[in-house]
Amino acid sequence: MHFRGGGRGGKMAAPMEVAVCTDSTAQLWTCVVWELHSGANLLTYRGGQAGPRGLALLNGEYLLVAQLGKNYISVWELQRKDQLQQKIMCPGPVTCVTTAPNGLYVLAGIGENIYLWEVSTGNLLVILSRHYQDVSCLKFTGDSSHFVSGSKDCLVLAWSLWSVLQVDPSRIPAPRHVWSHHTLPVTDVHCGFGGPLARVATASLDQTVKLWEISSGELLLSVLFDVGIMAVTMDLAEHHMFCGGSDGSVFQVDLCTRPPQPVQRERSFQPEQDPGKVFRGHRNQVTCLSVSTDGSVLLSGSHDETVRLWDVQSKQCIRTVTLKGPVTNAAIMLAPISMLSSDFRPSLPLPHFNKHLLGAEHGDEPRCGALTLRLGLHQQGSEPSYLGRLEHLQAVMSSTLEKSSQDQLRVRVSELEDEVRNLRKINRDLFDFSTHIITRPAK
Repeated sequence: MHFRGGGRGGKMAAPMEVAVCTDSTAQLWTCVVWELHSGANLLTYRGGQAGPRGLALLNGEYLLVAQLGKNYISVWELQRKDQLQQKIMCPGPVTCVTTAPNGLYVLAGIGENIYLWEVSTGNLLVILSRHYQDVSCLKFTGDSSHFVSGSKDCLVLAWSLWSVLQVDPSRIPAPRHVWSHHTLPVTDVHCGFGGPLARVATASLDQTVKLWEISSGELLLSVLFDVGIMAVTMDLAEHHMFCGGSDGSVFQVDLCTRPPQPVQRERSFQPEQDPGKVFRGHRNQVTCLSVSTDGSVLLSGSHDETVRLWDVQSKQCIRTVTLKGPVTNAAIMLAPISMLSSDFRPSLPLPHFNKHLLGAEHGDEPRCGALTLRLGLHQQGSEPSYLGRLEHLQAVMSSTLEKSSQDQLRVRVSELEDEVRNLRKINRDLFDFSTHIITRPAK
């Protein structure tokens, strides 16, 4: 946490909280930063359109934005806002991106795979392939020991970073927990405070928000709403959970109950019974939510092209900022010192990020470490016998047949790979179509 010096006698001013927002059109800028309480614009970054769940701050020095529908991540130094530092090229469109709080790793969802880079070297360390549909959201725990992935395949996976980075290459990394209780695509994930003891909130189009415990993998709470939930967050103290609905409402779920009230693992949110627990004002689905450090202010972004600031206690909207397109990212964060100092430069430059796994680049020969021995004939120079000639002829014929069958096998494998790709596309299209039908509001 960084503080700004100010006042007399060397007193330290309170840390400044800022809102960082993006929209899908990027007509004026890719990303804007404004002071939370005054609404004054501080910084703008230009260069492409930011996708949903595609905004991350790296080590308090760089801003990362996953480009909407593109196969790269844009990187800016916080103070060099008009000049891209570099593009992290990826093998496919990036669906979401996040960074480890300790600044050591970058995670990105690319299709149904999760890519993990090491920041210090730019090496692509591992590709995780345990989801069956596009990865929609990624979040690290506060201590960087775990991360959580949500996907359109309705699964939420909790990963131990140590397990993923294990040395043995013969083992395929497996998630610590597989949470399969959602029945429709997962739309958002939020990791609470506590590192390996943190609680994780997950939102889904199945109209539920679920609360999990990383240490045990246990489902702690499931809340059913009347609409699909597109975004979820919690305050730092985890007294409240805020859920953004597809109808534009934001619902407040109280996580702390008074002792006389029994603890319910499953409950339904009834807006008519809890009118003081709903934030109303957005005219379209809420796509992102964030809470201030003290828990008094809630930030929401929506497809109605507005970002709203709410007073949590009164549920009143205290500021509305209109953008030029549907809001894809909106987050409250403490402004790092590099954002407030115009002459600040990163401590270390970013390396080039590799597109392929270490040692698996195109054109690389596999290094198996094998030793080939070529044994000479024990009768070199002598005339081979008829039996030897026959064995040689059989060996040549077998080699020719084997080569022919290998060529046919390669052709067949290529045909099967094409067929698998087509079937995956058909499966994804059918899944998206059925999801659209199920979640379509009744007339």
